[in-house]
Amino acid sequence: METVSFDWQPLLLTLKLAGATVLLLLIVGTPLAWWLAHARSRWRVAVEAVVALPLVLPPTVLGFYLLILMGSNGALGGWFQKIAGHPLAFSFTGLVIASALYSLPFVVQPLQGAFESVGRSPLEAAWTLRASPRDAFFSVASPLALRGYLTAVVLGFAHTLGEFGVVLMVGGNIPGETRMLSIAIYDHVETLEYAQAHTLSAVLLGFSFLVLLVVYGLNRRLPVRV
Repeated sequence: METVSFDWQPLLLTLKLAGATVLLLLIVGTPLAWWLAHARSRWRVAVEAVVALPLVLPPTVLGFYLLILMGSNGALGGWFQKIAGHPLAFSFTGLVIASALYSLPFVVQPLQGAFESVGRSPLEAAWTLRASPRDAFFSVASPLALRGYLTAVVLGFAHTLGEFGVVLMVGGNIPGETRMLSIAIYDHVETLEYAQAHTLSAVLLGFSFLVLLVVYGLNRRLPVRV
């Protein structure tokens, strides 16, 4: 019986991409979600529509426009190449940016809902105790929105694990740099290496299920704050 060797590199690279993407989205998405939860600006609806756009936009369309933007002649790609000395497209850095845009609604929307559920009463109580807006956010709003953070991290991480269209368009298929797990599975299927494809798919399926199982278990154990 033929032994199927397992290539760990695409899996480790995919986990690295998912972790970097979630970290970036938490940094960028938290203030954005806070603004969407409390702003009364007429631009709020338009910003919400832009955030939700990756939910309905085909990944290849988003990947195509990101490729143009990050290319050597693109606005972002040209500026990056002058500073870094190498193109932004077909690089791990470019993949992180593209993945963050593709997974944006999966992080921002849970955080926005969590911040909206907190309401203004706890914040106003903190303000009466002379807490600054920053102190009120970190000591009151963030702990009350813990479930939203947990959901955002899990959804953002899991969604990044299964990316294909955006990853292929922006990152290509460079071993050790942009060859993610989904692309490796596709390559094995294209070359009729079904055993290898099955192994990689089973690992991704099992890992995704385990992550969701742990998170849902922790979510049930978290106290409901009112």
